[in-house]
Amino acid sequence: MSLPSLASEPRSRAMAPAQRLAPAQRLAKALPPPQGLLLDAMGTLIGLRQSVGHTYAGLAAEHGLSVDAAAIDAVFPRIHRQAPPLAFPGLDSAALEAAERQWWAERIAAALAAAGLEEPLPPALADDLFDRFAQADLWRVYDDVAAALERWHRHGLGLAVVSNFDSRLIGLLRDLGLADWISVVVVSSAAGAAKPDPAPFALALSKLGLSPAQAWHVGDSPEDELGAQAAGLPCVRIRRI
Repeated sequence: MSLPSLASEPRSRAMAPAQRLAPAQRLAKALPPPQGLLLDAMGTLIGLRQSVGHTYAGLAAEHGLSVDAAAIDAVFPRIHRQAPPLAFPGLDSAALEAAERQWWAERIAAALAAAGLEEPLPPALADDLFDRFAQADLWRVYDDVAAALERWHRHGLGLAVVSNFDSRLIGLLRDLGLADWISVVVVSSAAGAAKPDPAPFALALSKLGLSPAQAWHVGDSPEDELGAQAAGLPCVRIRRI
């Protein structure tokens, strides 16, 4: 499913499998064209080339640990869903990165334990995995993204990414060739709040110099819809297949 075409008229091409507009998309269709777009990152602009379990198991093996990739993939969504928000109010620079690394170290340890790993986690493994997921070759840009961003940028829309991720996203967007079109990147870890909290949306709008009435949000999750609604934004929700 492709990103919506928004530059020339207020409509969405983000269709459900039956080609029916979801309620949020019907709302967006009735609105005037936006002056800016807030865009989710993971699952909307970019995705992993291989599963989390595949990467976790591969690096664990380099540290002498045997754990099944499929078992990790089976438990990881629950571990991630039950985690506290990836958000650290008042932190920046080295303190922020340390908090991000610790948050992910706890998720990694929990996922590997739930997947059956009984050995203690080597201290370096969590850091190695954190660094590995900062490397662009692990990620892919969805096929429709570059053309959509270029088109929106050419039509003068302000573009911001609002993501429940951490500071690594800034380098990833640069290394994946998307940074030239995106003027603002708001990650939950640095914003101190995560979607569906409206605060990251408000921060992105402030940096773009726009009001909620002048922008739409494009994302793929319930948190995107709920957060946009709380911030006063229409949300076009897409479903990657």
